[in-house]
Amino acid sequence: MKKRGQKLLVTGTILTGAFVIWTALVQWIDVQPVGPNGTNIGFASLNCWFHQLTGVHMTVYTVTDWLSLVPLLICVVFGWIGLVQLIQRRSLFQVDLDLTILGIYYVLVMFAYFIFEMIPVNYRPVLIDGRIEASYPSSTTLLVLCVMPTLNFQVKRRMKSRRMIHVINTLSILFAGFMVTGRMISGVHWLTDIIGAGILSAGLYLIYKSSVLLLEKNINA
Repeated sequence: MKKRGQKLLVTGTILTGAFVIWTALVQWIDVQPVGPNGTNIGFASLNCWFHQLTGVHMTVYTVTDWLSLVPLLICVVFGWIGLVQLIQRRSLFQVDLDLTILGIYYVLVMFAYFIFEMIPVNYRPVLIDGRIEASYPSSTTLLVLCVMPTLNFQVKRRMKSRRMIHVINTLSILFAGFMVTGRMISGVHWLTDIIGAGILSAGLYLIYKSSVLLLEKNINA
């Protein structure tokens, strides 16, 4: 278990580093003023090709926007479980370690979201309500790919019914696939926005999972 946790931590760290490199490349490679109102976009040829291929589908954008409430609800559910444990056990140190780390993880995800809202890397390929909005990385993709794997991880740890575990895991995978695909074809993001969100979310999740495995191992040792 310890070796597995270490491998996951290394992989997660590498992916997070890869996201930093990818973000730098987005700002340096093939930067052209092809966005709305002449905004500069990295990997312009690739992004424009993919954007022309998919077109713009605002209905898909709206649907995926509303469905992003699902991972937020999952965050609230796990937050509620942690709060109940805190009230019943009267100590933060008595709350299940994986839930405490999960809370920290969710805060880091929200922090990453706000950072990129304040420091735009790319702007959307279309105007939203007549305004230019930051689009890198795709916040919806980041949220979904950060939260849904934690649902699978927690369900496996907390539920006894294999059938229910299988059902929930299958639904979460299908939901994540639908959301990422929907954001890709909606035309409100550049392809590099989706790729960046995928790399960052994978890195953050693996760091979370490895932290749980390693810290629990140390406590139980």
